Amino acid sequence: MHLGYFAMPLHPPGSDPALTMDTDLEQLVFLDDLGFEEAWIGEHFTARWENIPCPDLFIAKALGMTRRMKLGTGVSCLPNHNPLMLAQRIAVLDQLAQGRFYWGVGSGGFPGDFELFGFDPQTGEHREMTRASLETIINLWNDPKPGLYETKYWRFRVPEPQDDIGLALHMRPYQRPHPPIGVAGVSAKSDTLVLAGERGYLPMSINFVPSRILRTHWEGVEEGARRTGRAADRAAWRVSRDVYVAETTAQARREALAGTLARDWTGYFLPLLKKVNLLSLTKVDPDMPDSEVTVEYLADQVWIVGDPDEVTRKLQRLQRDVGGFGTLLVIAHEWEPRAAWTRSMTLLQEEVLPRL
Repeated sequence: MHLGYFAMPLHPPGSDPALTMDTDLEQLVFLDDLGFEEAWIGEHFTARWENIPCPDLFIAKALGMTRRMKLGTGVSCLPNHNPLMLAQRIAVLDQLAQGRFYWGVGSGGFPGDFELFGFDPQTGEHREMTRASLETIINLWNDPKPGLYETKYWRFRVPEPQDDIGLALHMRPYQRPHPPIGVAGVSAKSDTLVLAGERGYLPMSINFVPSRILRTHWEGVEEGARRTGRAADRAAWRVSRDVYVAETTAQARREALAGTLARDWTGYFLPLLKKVNLLSLTKVDPDMPDSEVTVEYLADQVWIVGDPDEVTRKLQRLQRDVGGFGTLLVIAHEWEPRAAWTRSMTLLQEEVLPRL
């Protein structure tokens, strides 16, 4: 198993963005030195808890502060962007990264962002736009034919090259034909994970779904792979989890339930999931009442909390329950108190990972 990080990030509304981005960068520097292999940065325009709307700019700075880990957008929500502009920004970022970049893409999921960009998620139109945008961006990188590119979502014209003055749409990614593409999935049999299977992209699963939903995520990947004659590779599958490790399981549980992990779930995830009628995704038993989805339940059934032995057992059980995956993506929270969180990440890397 490999270790990575997923920073949505998570900061209470009203937090100072300059300060929180500095602390998020400090986390990446620490984890890079510790040996974490990758980190993904989220994109949200109207989610005050997830307060980075431009992960490419954040990643550009993080590249200069880290040495080894690969950095990725987690994800570029394609309905939020003109594909011509996004193609240029991601190509430049990949050139700066010189091989240390993953491009995560998705169709979005935050209600405020859908409203901001004029999409009704009930129609599924954002998924249609996502596939069309992805095709357009890849074509602009590999074969940018001159002419008008026009849909109901965008309109631009690629000019005819003029070699005498060096005029052409010229920017390409450093990694050819494009950076490795990651695709995130949330709901059961996620359509985006079917796309991952079709194209051989990196499948990524959200942190709050139990094994019964994760199994359907892999079924979606395999379904997509069958459509195009590919072999789905579980080693490419990233599974996100909230993880907290301490010297004893009692201490880990106590600190998780009294700290920022529980704060972020109580103040953000649980109210959001209730509002968008997706609380059922967290349930190990779909028939259990909503009232039983508490942070104590999550600590026992969804989070990975305990001492190194307990965390090892829980991760081994998760592997068995879903049939295997390649990379654990630890969800980022504010490291308060910092010493406790750096201890947690160190125990995970140095004591749990070798046992796995």
